Amino acid sequence: MKVEMNLDNDSNNLVQAPTNGDSEKLSPSTLSSLLGSKDRDYLLCSTAAAAETDQVKISDLEGKVIGIYFSANWYPPCRNFNRVLIGVYEQLKSNGSNFEIVFVSSDEDLDAFNSYRENMPWLSIPFSDLETKKALNRKYDVESIPCLVILQPDNTKDDDTYYDGVELIYRYGVDAFPFTKEKLDELRREEKRKHDSQTVTNLLTNPERDYLLDQTITRKVPVDSLKGKTVGLYLSAQWCMPCVEFTPKLISIYQKIKQALQEKGGGEDFEIVFVSNDRDQSSFESYFGTMPWLALPFRDPTARTLAKYFDVQWIPCLIIIGPDGKTVTKQGRNLINLYQENAYPFTDAKVESLEKEMEEAAKSLPRSEYHAGHRHLLTLVSEGSGGGPFICCDCDEQGSGWAYQCLECGYEVHPRCIRAVTPQSSIEDRIQLDLSPQLRDVSHERFSADMATSPILARNHANEASSKFPFFFIRNNS
Repeated sequence: MKVEMNLDNDSNNLVQAPTNGDSEKLSPSTLSSLLGSKDRDYLLCSTAAAAETDQVKISDLEGKVIGIYFSANWYPPCRNFNRVLIGVYEQLKSNGSNFEIVFVSSDEDLDAFNSYRENMPWLSIPFSDLETKKALNRKYDVESIPCLVILQPDNTKDDDTYYDGVELIYRYGVDAFPFTKEKLDELRREEKRKHDSQTVTNLLTNPERDYLLDQTITRKVPVDSLKGKTVGLYLSAQWCMPCVEFTPKLISIYQKIKQALQEKGGGEDFEIVFVSNDRDQSSFESYFGTMPWLALPFRDPTARTLAKYFDVQWIPCLIIIGPDGKTVTKQGRNLINLYQENAYPFTDAKVESLEKEMEEAAKSLPRSEYHAGHRHLLTLVSEGSGGGPFICCDCDEQGSGWAYQCLECGYEVHPRCIRAVTPQSSIEDRIQLDLSPQLRDVSHERFSADMATSPILARNHANEASSKFPFFFIRNNS
């Protein structure tokens, strides 16, 4: 089950029941058929638990809120989420909450399973029980990991039963418990209230600080000086290679926008605020020293608050705040990659205008091309003809709308990145550059497809891709 989360839309999609989910009370017999087998009526305890036995009867889970946790040691996003989930789980248990988690492993061998489980304070399906693990994956339509499915003890309403627990944990932490519709409705109302009353001042200040830092790191700039400006919140870090690659491009676009607004006159202005996810002060200062804009102080608590408030799942991320203090878009980075300085002011009306221009420009593009560095013919596609969001295999940045796509292996490039060649020179360039399509296969959609058919294939693709095109999640430093 894949649930898209967008703070700008109606939040009802936070709660979703699988179409094949059963609606029945979680009685001992139901739990046994769900989590056990004909030869097993128990679950494995945490290896760190000091208990006389390493097993817990499945029937002991009756009356508890249960999280079925699909994860694997080999996949970095799982390990990142695991740390967050442990913190939430331990806090809930210390509060006496009736919450339990059952780990369903996607690891490939027993050693990896045992290594991953060492730090898990919850229960597990035995690694050897392949049939139960497969049945759970099928029942809950697991397309990607990590995945956390929440089961209520009185499982009598479809809309009150299963949730995208990973997003809920990242978004609300312990506040999401007990994961009922009533609790989530309350959290959504509070979230909406905050967004409705959002201003640049209440976003970027806290009781101890009402200023930002300029490039000297010593001079303080009042947050109120940003009122009436279009503001970009740039969540980034020096340890993140995509961030380091995107920052020079953003600097160039920022300077072009500033210059155009100055020439235009009228008092309109654009500013960026760096929200650091760096690991130490020296890295922050070194990285910020390359930037011409403002920044939150290093390790200011507002940085973590902003990441949670905007549900930031990966960096670099550029969130655009309008002159009225309201959120314009969380897709600033993608818009800059697609439209450069023309993306300003990033509004829906501007994007719609740019998309129409792109549609007109596409009418004059060749229907197919051979591209330097790829051996197959590339076909021009749009979102309506087989295209969609993609990672350009030439510039490594995201694209959407029109693309030149290889129908044989999925290789895709922006139309602007095409370097047209003859078929023979394309093959020669391809051999010389030795570019494997698998190394470019980094999208979540493709990874999810691999997961559904072969975890081994998914792991190999992810490992190969990450060696050259790593995706660094802001959750790495949670």
